Amino acid sequence: TGAGLRLHRRGDALRRAARSTPANRYDRRMCFSAQTVEAWRSFMRRMGVQLSLDEFARLYGIRQSDAGIRIPKAMDAAFAAPADAAERAIKAQIDAFDARQAAAWEQQLFGQRRRLADAERALQTKATKAAAEHRRIAGDKVQWLLGKLADLRRSTLLPRDSRIFPGWYAPLIVSERGQRAALPMRYQCRPAGKPASYDRRYPGTYNARRNNLEGFWRGQFGRTHGLLAVERFFENVQRDGRNVVLEFAPADQQPMLVACLWSRWAGPEGELLSFAAITDEPPPEVAAAGHDRCIIPIKPEHVDAWLNPDPHDLAASHAILDDRQRPYYEHRLAA
Repeated sequence: TGAGLRLHRRGDALRRAARSTPANRYDRRMCFSAQTVEAWRSFMRRMGVQLSLDEFARLYGIRQSDAGIRIPKAMDAAFAAPADAAERAIKAQIDAFDARQAAAWEQQLFGQRRRLADAERALQTKATKAAAEHRRIAGDKVQWLLGKLADLRRSTLLPRDSRIFPGWYAPLIVSERGQRAALPMRYQCRPAGKPASYDRRYPGTYNARRNNLEGFWRGQFGRTHGLLAVERFFENVQRDGRNVVLEFAPADQQPMLVACLWSRWAGPEGELLSFAAITDEPPPEVAAAGHDRCIIPIKPEHVDAWLNPDPHDLAASHAILDDRQRPYYEHRLAA
């Protein structure tokens, strides 16, 4: 999953279920968030999940001054039609950030178009390698900036809007005071109590290896469990001496509830919520495609037990991971 995950947001997939009881079991007719806010809200209601609006507001507030925070467009879209004052405040933060981003890109676009025009005038006078290179670079940057502005202003969601990479944020389902809640968390876990430099020292902490859950991850395993609903995952593999990215998806096209660990970190820099996806030995078809790890999708009937683990009974958590869903993964070269 170093090449990323894609949150499940397909508008045609409102058919996934969870077994329903008064205890808010996962409804098997629903999947994780379609490309419409209505479908996303419907999923949350059916699964008994409440958005932690305070945490979303805090993250979007931080992003106002830190453009390095990466949030997929599909997560922003969850607040496109705010239902109350709290959601309207979040949408206002999103709109303000987008407006500043658009202004910055438009300013860069003006500069690159001027650079392109200068290069073209120079080439009309004398064809030089330097002028041709300036024209090529400026032309590429103009197209890149136009694409970024178009994506920013586009209201219809595309599959790529739901893809996350290490370091990006996604809504993780957790248990808070016995209730299911969705909190925005960074997809690279920084364990509580560790220095902020941990991110650089251990850049691979977006995955938690199954064989190290009681070692490196002992502070989270059996204590802070979460679930990320995804429809596919992406992996880097070697093909003919070069790196390629493969896209893996269940053959039945059903979404997966991926087992995760998470942590609430606090330090002089502030507070950080972050998570890692648990990975294990791959099924034969993933191994044959060239990758040696795979995410663990848990069964719907284990949702509550997974989200509310007993730190004194790690065997029960391992049993849930063993009794996982085992779809057949088809793969293709990622777009």
